[in-house]
Amino acid sequence: MARTEHFNNPDAPRPNSIVVAVTAFVLDADDRVLLVRRTDNDLWALPGGAQDFGEYIAETAVRETKEEAGVDIEVTDIVGLYTNPNHVIEYSDGEVRQQFSICFRARYLSGEPTTSDESSEVRWVAQDELGMLTIHPSMRLRIDHGYEGRSKPYIG
Repeated sequence: MARTEHFNNPDAPRPNSIVVAVTAFVLDADDRVLLVRRTDNDLWALPGGAQDFGEYIAETAVRETKEEAGVDIEVTDIVGLYTNPNHVIEYSDGEVRQQFSICFRARYLSGEPTTSDESSEVRWVAQDELGMLTIHPSMRLRIDHGYEGRSKPYIG
């Protein structure tokens, strides 16, 4: 299913859903961040996705990172809450979702970056290489906040 990101776009369609979603900010021993290139919009992003019924929210981050990137993680903290009502995601099935995402900080445990149906590329990316990748501004904000190592989570 294709998706289109609308960010600060006055002509964006009106949202018809809000879904609890997560992303995981994971660094390796060389301070490189784990990123996936999404198959639904071809943008680079932190691994993540929607919470399933019967799942604790931290379990969602662990599951989605394993599914999309092939890597096992442990959630350790919260980077921030991202709820900008001017960021909506339009899906090809008619859903228009207002952003609601919790970005977790996580510790790498094991596994090698591996692609999936949801990721065409997966790799560890150095902070100084981020500018060379196509990353949505909302996702780049999460990555930047993850690298900042804030003492309190971002709320916005």
